[in-house]
Amino acid sequence: MKIFVTGVAGFLGSHLADLMLSEGHTVAGNDNMIGGYSDNVPQGVEFHQVDCCDLENLTKAMEGCDIVYHTAATAYEGLSVFSPVLVTRNIFEASVTTITAAIRNKVKRIVYCSSMARYGHHDQMPYKESYQCVPQDPYGIAKKAGEDVLKNLCETHGVEYVIAVPHNIVGPRQKYDDPYRNVMSIMLNRMLQGKQPIIYGDGKQQRCFSDIDDCLFCLKQLAFQDNVVGEVINIGPDEEPITINELAEMCANETGLNLDPIHHKDRPKEVKLAVCSSDKARKILGYSTSNNLRQSVKKTAEYIRTRGTKKFQYHLPLEIINDITPDTWKNKLI
Repeated sequence: MKIFVTGVAGFLGSHLADLMLSEGHTVAGNDNMIGGYSDNVPQGVEFHQVDCCDLENLTKAMEGCDIVYHTAATAYEGLSVFSPVLVTRNIFEASVTTITAAIRNKVKRIVYCSSMARYGHHDQMPYKESYQCVPQDPYGIAKKAGEDVLKNLCETHGVEYVIAVPHNIVGPRQKYDDPYRNVMSIMLNRMLQGKQPIIYGDGKQQRCFSDIDDCLFCLKQLAFQDNVVGEVINIGPDEEPITINELAEMCANETGLNLDPIHHKDRPKEVKLAVCSSDKARKILGYSTSNNLRQSVKKTAEYIRTRGTKKFQYHLPLEIINDITPDTWKNKLI
């Protein structure tokens, strides 16, 4: 089959392209290079430096493709409160354009990568796919809106779809010089430079982090299994929830830093406790976790050591600057 991957220079997209190539498929993909590295693109990929919002060029790039994975995203949940135009354009408009290009090309199936931000806040954890979506920020709102358009257009035009909900994926190739996202990579990049990690609020925010290799197993199944069409499926572990404070301690143990974190005030609209259930993925996909978080931290740290630590690049504009905009971003403190 010919597989198309949006965001193929990014963290998730490049790993997915590697997997599809290893399975014997032909792979094409696009990226606008906002959030990826050029050397992430695997050799053998038919690469198009095309923005997902460019309908005509994206349609041409997808010609002859059977499956489209939409992994491209400006996945800036916290930043979306302060740069809503940039983030929602690159989530909602980019998703609608990608779906339209795929339907124009009469693809068999679209695998849409959503986000756990779709769920927002719920009192009962872990979050299940059946829960009502109450996203708390523009990023989550845009992701859920993209899902709604996906369902509408695919059902109208006879294209199969499935919605994957990855959460907090970590591992090598993640952009680690980005001050706005990827908490583990930010911590490790700082700590490997002898700098203390920055933590927002009390650090008791609870998450589960998903190793990239575990997510890839699920995404492969979603492209080819018949019983997943029209489903929403969480991807990632639910058995190892951890606080941000505990993550910082784990990163300190890996880097050898004497931990004394720097705390800043809470970021607006950040959900405190968010862990997704993996029950549906276990039942339908045969999912199981093969990497624990300590292994993921080690792999990510080794990747940063090999490439070399980097100064953080404030490559995206703050569209709203006021008293609640994090000082870490306004004053470039990370």
